[in-house]
Amino acid sequence: MVFAVGALALLLVLALVVTVVVRTRTGAADPVPQHTLGPVLLVPGYGGNGNSLMPLASSLRSAGRRTVIVPEVGDGTGDLSVQAAQLAEVAKQAMQDSGAPSVDVIGYSAGGVVARLWVRDQGGDRVARRVLTLGSPQHGTSQAALGLEVAGGCPVACEQLVPDSDLLRRLNAGDETPVGPAWVTLRSTSDQVVTPVDSAALDGALNLVIQDFCPDSTATHGALPTDPVTLAALSSALGPETPAPPSDVAC
Repeated sequence: MVFAVGALALLLVLALVVTVVVRTRTGAADPVPQHTLGPVLLVPGYGGNGNSLMPLASSLRSAGRRTVIVPEVGDGTGDLSVQAAQLAEVAKQAMQDSGAPSVDVIGYSAGGVVARLWVRDQGGDRVARRVLTLGSPQHGTSQAALGLEVAGGCPVACEQLVPDSDLLRRLNAGDETPVGPAWVTLRSTSDQVVTPVDSAALDGALNLVIQDFCPDSTATHGALPTDPVTLAALSSALGPETPAPPSDVAC
């Protein structure tokens, strides 16, 4: 009898441990409510050039959305996790200033990786309503690997964007689109910076390809923030309804 009670107690303890481990691995965040549109945070790419996102900011402001371009950390080539911490601070301030319960995020190029790091590791899963990434090397880019090989070294963010880097291996382990926000990605088959271009797609996201809407498009990586498909996708990707492909693209 004593043995049976002891065995039962041990099983209960093991069940509790397993439950805690599962919760830790999968995350406990619930989906962020979708009905309230908060500020839109724009995260620049490698090098931190916020000016490249001005066309997006102008389009969103014209539609009545409050926007914030996230300032770069240093020269924008440092640790992507540090940049994610910066995004966390900007999101907190934007919600305080606006009184909104959540934010939407657009991550351009490496900024999309920063957004995912924020969602996965730094509380973004509780406050991000939508995440839209533009040409983001979510699984790395061979251009970073080439730079590392040819130059014999490159800045920290460059090394982190090499395919199968420690950071990307951890980021892509398990669920690529953690519960919290709704996820949308957009890429161009003419992108020669994020190679292969399918690196920009995420399991569990609405994955859009510019050439599916404009077959003759030769949109480069640098053209993504101003591309007609990107601008047309803003309302469908960041609106109150479930994210959907844009229907009013003027190629």
